[in-house]
Amino acid sequence: MAFLLAQFLTGLANAAALFLVASGLSLIFGVTRIVNFAHGSFYMLGAFIGVTLMEVLPGAVGFWGAILLTGLAVGLIGALVEVIVLRRIYRAPELFQLVATFGVILVVQDLALMIWGAEDRLGPRAPGLRGVWRIFGEPVPKYDIVLIALTPLILLALWYLISRTRLGILVRAATQDREMVGALGVNQAWLFTGVFALGSALAGWGGALQLPKGGADLLMDFNIIGAVFVVVVIGGMGSLPGAFIASVLISVLGVFGVTYLPQSTLVLMFVVMAVVLIIRPYGLLGREEVAGEHGQVGAPETPIRPYGSVGIALTAALLAALAALPLFADQFLMVLVIDIVVFALFAASLHFILGSGGLVSFGHAAFFGGGAYAAALLVYHTGTPMELAFLFAPLAAGLLALGIGWFCIRLSGVYFAMLTLAFSQLVWSLAFQWRSVTRGDDGLINIWPADWLNGTLPYYYFTLAFGVGGILTLRHIIHAPFGYALRAGRDSPRQAEAMGINVKRVQLVAFALAGMMAGLAGGIFVFSKGSVFPTELEIAKSFDALIVVFLGGVKTLAGGVVGASFMTTVEHWLTRLEYWRLLLGLVIIAVVILMPEGIVGTLRRLAGRLRHSDEEQTR
Repeated sequence: MAFLLAQFLTGLANAAALFLVASGLSLIFGVTRIVNFAHGSFYMLGAFIGVTLMEVLPGAVGFWGAILLTGLAVGLIGALVEVIVLRRIYRAPELFQLVATFGVILVVQDLALMIWGAEDRLGPRAPGLRGVWRIFGEPVPKYDIVLIALTPLILLALWYLISRTRLGILVRAATQDREMVGALGVNQAWLFTGVFALGSALAGWGGALQLPKGGADLLMDFNIIGAVFVVVVIGGMGSLPGAFIASVLISVLGVFGVTYLPQSTLVLMFVVMAVVLIIRPYGLLGREEVAGEHGQVGAPETPIRPYGSVGIALTAALLAALAALPLFADQFLMVLVIDIVVFALFAASLHFILGSGGLVSFGHAAFFGGGAYAAALLVYHTGTPMELAFLFAPLAAGLLALGIGWFCIRLSGVYFAMLTLAFSQLVWSLAFQWRSVTRGDDGLINIWPADWLNGTLPYYYFTLAFGVGGILTLRHIIHAPFGYALRAGRDSPRQAEAMGINVKRVQLVAFALAGMMAGLAGGIFVFSKGSVFPTELEIAKSFDALIVVFLGGVKTLAGGVVGASFMTTVEHWLTRLEYWRLLLGLVIIAVVILMPEGIVGTLRRLAGRLRHSDEEQTR
């Protein structure tokens, strides 16, 4: 019993930093509706700035003063990020800010590497709180007890700020109705900046407070962000009490999971999130999401039509150029084009459900990696011919998407996105831990194509046929009655239902089709590389596809393809440099600010202006 109590107290202590970071993210999302993936970067900055100040400031006053100053410094950094980057794109499609915050992550990572170096920094012990107290004979660190006492005080202070102050009233009003707050004369710009700064400061304090229990390293941002989003979603987006309850729940379960079910620790919190969302679709204390349509805000775009004669001619010219590329290109360029086509098909499959269906998936890599693993497992364990294994890849991915979609389609918005992420993590965990079948992180190797495709030139044309064919198939489906039914369910689900369209069924079929095409891309990928590893199932892979879709343009059919081509090419050249993340992040931020409608959307708007200008001149 004493051991269980000690474990429980350790979980409560771990919940302190997690709650601070999660409460900041919850505040930011509740007011600004920004899905801030850079929040983990502020947590990391809090750790590095805190350990630096603690080395300079002496004694107990210096230790706690360093924590206080760290929060203020990180809050100031957050305010600068909001003013310089995010304030410029609030009118862009909802969730487009996600791309900008990903760029911020890359910039902060390399800046931290420049300033503090690549080595981990150990956090100092809290003065006066070294050693342990024994509770029922079990040792519990003194600092843990202090963190346990601080956590409810922090919750109480935040509750008082939100419930009893003028700022809190404005924050709650903006959470409920941003337009009305603006109509009442409140300067929303500075309100957003203040809330973003407060949320960033809370993340910074979380990073500084955990220093005596850990330290500071360059992987802290990615290590914490998954848990933070899980906590915010379980508690309910925008709910501080919900974030507190979820922080305690996840932290305590994590401690007991390490002790009794160590193999479950990789996915335990995602399993909990999936169960909660299936039972309570909007979290423990959340409410139904009503903000925007995630990528389809503002006036509906003009109805999509098949290409005219000019569009067909340009597409034919592009395909002819790709077909003729091997006549003058070297092997390296052909391999690069293969990678671009694979990624373009993967991105186009995500764009199919995001742009036409309004379904934002954070777990689309499950189908890309799932298709790759399905083909590789057949070849590796049964010696199945490449041709049959390749055909099995989209079939297996489609069935996987059908099963996952059955649970996810009933949700919407960020809750839908996070549930897809939870299932994606379950698939990744299966590939990572089932070593007897998947070989774990050693991956499946020597998965090469058949002899008639065993060469760069024949595989190039094979990739071109199936990759471009998959993209054109998706375009054809979008122009078919099914595609218009999918768009109707996105734009006006009630009217679509009144017309006899079963919106959820259409979305489920679309989700399965998108998974099938992602699996097709995975099948091409695995035979082009000759291997597959669990990294193809990771969260980062899903975010890569999501980012290129937004960069290309959500409201354009070519957005995913153009974004994938742009991102693959830029990343290929920049990764040769030492601080390539910094440069790539700046490129992403610049594209987001200068082209808020995406690359294709902006070019289309400029072409429309030129056409309109020419028409006026002819008059």
